[in-house]
Amino acid sequence: MREVLAEAAFQLFLERGFERTTVDDIVARAGVGRRSFFRYFPSKEDAVFPDHESVLADMTAFLEAAGDERDPVDVVCDAAGLVLRMYAANPEFSVQRYRLTREVPGLRTYELSVVRRYERTLAEYLRRRWAAVPDGGLRAEVVAASVVAAHNNALRTWLRSGGEGDAEAAVERAFGLVRRVWGESAERDPGPAVAQEEVVVMVAPKGAPMWRVIQQVESALRDD
Repeated sequence: MREVLAEAAFQLFLERGFERTTVDDIVARAGVGRRSFFRYFPSKEDAVFPDHESVLADMTAFLEAAGDERDPVDVVCDAAGLVLRMYAANPEFSVQRYRLTREVPGLRTYELSVVRRYERTLAEYLRRRWAAVPDGGLRAEVVAASVVAAHNNALRTWLRSGGEGDAEAAVERAFGLVRRVWGESAERDPGPAVAQEEVVVMVAPKGAPMWRVIQQVESALRDD
């Protein structure tokens, strides 16, 4: 019934527009009563995003089951990937919803609130993992925001393209940047060593001609 209502609502939103569609219109299209609608969706906005509650529950369960031996940054990247797979499972619907959301300010606001819930869920997991780390709380917030920003940048680029290309590969590339900056491997690897520059000290008589000074400098450098 939840899927039937969501499908009826979305069809009407596309046909008539979000603002001009009422709950009565939706239940009439679905062939059910108003009580059935509000049993599954508190508002019309919720009917546009019927899958986010289940994905949020899956993300929470995934994070709770993750072992402490894994890099926490890898874990939250994998958890955020659950959201991407939900979008990629139905590209046509995802693209249509993205376009509708861009047209209706209220839906955009609702979407941002959903994104914030994902971010809080990731941050709560990271705070637990980094409870004993200096500035662990701050690090958790920053990394969670980075993961969500990387995910959304790649996802929205894919949606704007009409769902063309490999969405999962694009998101994984974006997560690669997060892992390189914040992951445990980044902490262990300080990066390529920077060669120490040698300094040449030279003493020249006061009043020496400039050509003589330059000659001595060149000679000192060649002697290295």
